[in-house]
Amino acid sequence: MLSQRASVPAVNTAPRGNRKAGPATGTQLHDLTALEQAAAVRAREVSPTELVDHALARVGALDAGLGAFVTVTPERALAAAARADRAVLDGGALPPLHGVPTAIKDLNNTAGVRTTFGSLALAGFVPDVDDAVVTALAAAGTISLGKTNTPEFGFPCYTDNDVAGPARNPWDLRLSAGGSSGGAAAAVAAGLVPVAQGSDGGGSIRIPAGVTGLFGIKPGRGRVSNGPYGSEVTALGVQGPLARTVRDAAALLDAMAGPVTGDPFWAPPLPPGETFLGAADRPPGRLRVGRYLDSGMPGAEVDPEVRAAFEDASALLASLGHDVEDLPGPPLTPGVFDAFEVVWALSATTLPVPAAAVARLRPLTRWMRDRGLALTAKDAMEAMFTLRLFARRFVRSTSRYDVLLAPVCALPPRPLGWFDADGDAAADFERQKRYAAYPAVYNVTGQPAVSVPLWWTADGLPVGTMLAGRPADEATLISLSAQLEEARPWAHRHPPCW
Repeated sequence: MLSQRASVPAVNTAPRGNRKAGPATGTQLHDLTALEQAAAVRAREVSPTELVDHALARVGALDAGLGAFVTVTPERALAAAARADRAVLDGGALPPLHGVPTAIKDLNNTAGVRTTFGSLALAGFVPDVDDAVVTALAAAGTISLGKTNTPEFGFPCYTDNDVAGPARNPWDLRLSAGGSSGGAAAAVAAGLVPVAQGSDGGGSIRIPAGVTGLFGIKPGRGRVSNGPYGSEVTALGVQGPLARTVRDAAALLDAMAGPVTGDPFWAPPLPPGETFLGAADRPPGRLRVGRYLDSGMPGAEVDPEVRAAFEDASALLASLGHDVEDLPGPPLTPGVFDAFEVVWALSATTLPVPAAAVARLRPLTRWMRDRGLALTAKDAMEAMFTLRLFARRFVRSTSRYDVLLAPVCALPPRPLGWFDADGDAAADFERQKRYAAYPAVYNVTGQPAVSVPLWWTADGLPVGTMLAGRPADEATLISLSAQLEEARPWAHRHPPCW
C-alpha cells in the first residue's frame, strides 16, 4: 500500500466520453478526484486508511487558518476506513465511492457526533439519528471526517458563527468562503476532501461554490431526501454536492439521490440504467439558453467582473453551438421578494432553541426569529401563496428554454465582516439581498441549478456563473456543465494552500 505522502499515477486527461476514473504517475493523493480515489482503492493502489490519513493530515495542517470544520472526528473516520480496508481485502462488490473521504455540513444530523447548527445555543447537541443524506453517503462508501462550518442555522449567505468563527476563502484568506455551505466549499477548494455535502435554501451551495472556484449542484425539489426532519414546510431547502469536477459532483448526486418513505416531495427517477454520472459523459445537444443580468432586486448593482463573467459565459455557450438569447425582463418583482422575506423569516420561528438560550443567538438570527414570530397566520399563508403562484407562472413563462443563465452573485467574493461588521442585523440582511440577488428564485420554483467556475478576476479570484434547468432536469445541466468544463478546464486551478 502507498504511504500518505506517496505518489500515484497522473490524473486521467482522456476526452469526455472516454474517461475512466483511474490514477497514474506523479500526483499527491489530494490531487486525485473522488472518482480517481475510488478507482485507486478498487485497484488496490491505495487503501481507504491511506486516503483518510492523508486527508486528516491536511485538515490538521491547514484548517486552523481556513475554518472549514466545526468538528473533526478522526477516530470515527479511521475506524470506518479500517472497515473499508477489510471490505477491499474480502474481494466482494464495493459501493461506488468506497473509501473516499468527505464531510457533512453541520446543519445535518449525525448520530453520535456533535451537531451545532452553527449556534452556541446548541453547541453541545449530539443527535441520536442520521439525516437521510448522511445514511446515503455512507452507503455509497464515503467516509466523513467530521462536520463542516456553517452560519447559525444556515440563514446568512456568508459563513461565520460563535462556535468556530468564519470559513475563509482558500483563494484569499481575507475573504469569505460564502454561505451557508462555506465550510464545505473551503474544505473541497483547499483539497482537504475531494467532495462534500452541502445544502441550499436560497443559494447556499451555489454561492460558496461560486466564490471558491468549485462546481456545485442545487438539485431539484424532491431529488434528495430531507428526512427525517427536513424543511418541507417552506420547501426551499435541498441537499446537494460540492466538488472540483462535474463528474465528481454527478457521482455524489447519484449517491445522494432518492426519496425515503414519508417524504412529501419526489423528483421523478432517471430512466432505468441512467445515472447523473452518465449524463456528464454524453453531449448535451444544441440547447436554447435564456439569459438575464437584471435580477429585479432593488439596489443590486452588478460588479464589472460579474458582468464580464456573464458575457464570457454567454459567448462560450454560443461558441459551443447553443442558441443564447435575452429574457424579456427580470425574473422577480418586488412583491415576490417581499413574500420570500416573509417565508424566510417564517422558517426562523421553529428553531430548536430552548427559551433560556435565545439570548445566545447571533443578532441576525434573533432579528429573523423576532420578525417571524410577529407574523400573523394570514401573513404567512399569503406569502406562501404568492411564492407558489409565482413559481407556477415562472416555470411556464420560461419553458421554451432548456437552460437559464445568470450570475450567482452581483459582486465578487466579499471580505470577512463585510456583511455584519456594524452589528446591525437589518442592514446585514439588506446587504445579503443585494449581494445574493440571483439564486433564491430557483429555491422558490424548485428547479435545479448549478454554479460553474468559468471566470477568474485579474487578482485570481473565482466568479461563478449560474445555470438553471427545467424542473427535475439535473441531467441536462450536468451534461452542459461537463461540456463547458471540457472547453474551459478549471480543475488544474488551485489556491495558494494547495
